[in-house]
Amino acid sequence: MLLLLLAMSLVAMAQYDFLKAHRGVIKGGYDFWVYTPEDYYYTQETTPVVIFLHGASLCGRDINRSRRYGPLDAIVRGREIPALVIVPQNPGGSWSPKKILDILEWAQDEYPFDSTRVYVLGMSLGGYGTMDFAGTYPDKVAAAMALCGGTTLKDVQPLGEVPLWIIHGTADRAVNVNESKKVVNALEKAHNDKRLRYDWWKGANHGAPARMFYHKKTYEWLFSHCLLDKGRPVNRDIDIQRSDLSGVYRDMTKNAPKPEEVDWHEVKGEENEW
Repeated sequence: MLLLLLAMSLVAMAQYDFLKAHRGVIKGGYDFWVYTPEDYYYTQETTPVVIFLHGASLCGRDINRSRRYGPLDAIVRGREIPALVIVPQNPGGSWSPKKILDILEWAQDEYPFDSTRVYVLGMSLGGYGTMDFAGTYPDKVAAAMALCGGTTLKDVQPLGEVPLWIIHGTADRAVNVNESKKVVNALEKAHNDKRLRYDWWKGANHGAPARMFYHKKTYEWLFSHCLLDKGRPVNRDIDIQRSDLSGVYRDMTKNAPKPEEVDWHEVKGEENEW
């Protein structure tokens, strides 16, 4: 009976699959979500981290806005992402690389993970944030994917240290494709582009790349990189074409149980009422 109870306890602990909102845990910093995958109890120190930075349309003080598209929405829809997924909420303005790093360092104290396998990806304003963060802390990011963005960095050369995939539509009216091309041209001019890959999607508008967050190959590409890789080469074998996105939802697990949601703000509020 004791062995049975112990086994049941271990199974229960293994079933993480939690989506938790953390509000006000970093003074002056961003609020954020953390998703822990189902097997996290067993994988902890070997678990990779995916940081997703949303676009300007999701900025605000309602943390649920940051889930309208991206990896967390993909998980709820049935896409398995075997990683800690961290999604900050930007109240407005440019993304702050320091505030993103503060979350990563906070998470490392609270959630054991593999610090050599931290990945960042984002779209639009989040594409800017992705390149700003990767270019500010290239020793922290194993790989990055920036969609229809650009950068505010005065010196883009540190981005050459990171396996980086830039995607931008040529018909983007919200963020001109030239914003991404500036980064590519600067790295190519300095012969610092061996870890860079990029795609200009002909005729694609601003929202076209959004389905990348739902594609299985997006995460396979990210996870194929590690800070410990000799020379930190970029993976050019995994390819994703615009045409691949039409069937992006087909291999998701339909009717999969949704992650259990925990909002610490709400929990604390209930405790205060008692």
